[in-house]
This record gives sequence, structure tokens and C-alpha cells, in this order.
Amino acid sequence: MAKDKPVILAAVAGAHGVAGEVRLKLFGERLDGLKAHKTFNAGETGGALTLSKVRDDNKGGAVARFAEITDRTAAEKLRGTLLTVSRDALPPLGEGEYYHADLIGLAAVSDTGEALGEVVAVHNFGAGDVIEIRRETGKLFMVPMHARAVPCWDETTLTVSADFAEE
Repeated sequence: MAKDKPVILAAVAGAHGVAGEVRLKLFGERLDGLKAHKTFNAGETGGALTLSKVRDDNKGGAVARFAEITDRTAAEKLRGTLLTVSRDALPPLGEGEYYHADLIGLAAVSDTGEALGEVVAVHNFGAGDVIEIRRETGKLFMVPMHARAVPCWDETTLTVSADFAEE
């Protein structure tokens, strides 16, 4: 998998309060995944943000304070900032586990050998991950990430059962 590509753990959704806290949209499974890291790369600028504290917002996200952000104005400027860590800062994966970042960009092929396109996103609407694939024509289709639909994947290819491949 792309070991040198940074992994996005959260995005700043906006300011929270007047003291510089921010609301975060989490891309990991739990708040614990975010708490495991103290420093994050902040978006395109490559600046670092040091996590001072973080708490659950009870809505699937989090509220965080960073040492470098001391007021609401600075917090508002972070809206849309992606918080990333290097891949080697993440724990190793177990059998059948994956990081979303590892799937995005893979070539998608059917189990019959047909080229289907490229994995462009991984979504989770609450019932499990869903893989979004863009065909060469630009048409998008989605496939549930379970063994019947996606029997295997590796560093270069995601294999989709032909029964789940849309035209």
C-alpha cells in the first residue's frame, strides 16, 4: 500500500466557542484513533498542530483544542483543514483490515478480468464501508465492502465480483 502517502484522520468542520476550539469530522472508527496522536500535519500548508485536548461531541465527531490556536478567529481559519499523520504512525493492520487511504486510487477489476475503473472514495453511511468506483466514462457506481462483493484486494488492485459491477 502507499506507505509514503499521509493518512487523513479528521477534518476541521469549524470553530467551536470563542476560545479557539474546533469541531472535527472524524474519518477513523473512533475518537481513540485520534487521541493516539499528539501532532498532526495540517492540510496543504504542511504546518503542524499539537493536540492539547479532545472530547467526543456526541454526534459522531469531536471538539478539539490545539496549542497553536488561541482564539475563535484562528479556529475559523482552519475550517476545511485536513489533519493527517504519516502512515508509519498508524498501528499495523490485522487480516482483512484496511485503511481507506490504501484503497483510494486502486484499479478496480471484476473477478472475470474486466477493467472497471478506479476507486475514488470510501464512504460509511452507518451500515459498513461502501467503495465508490469511477469508470473511464466518468460514471460512478458503489459496491459494499464485504467478501461477496469485494473478494480481495492488494497493493494495486481491488477485485469486485461481476455480480456487483454496474454498467
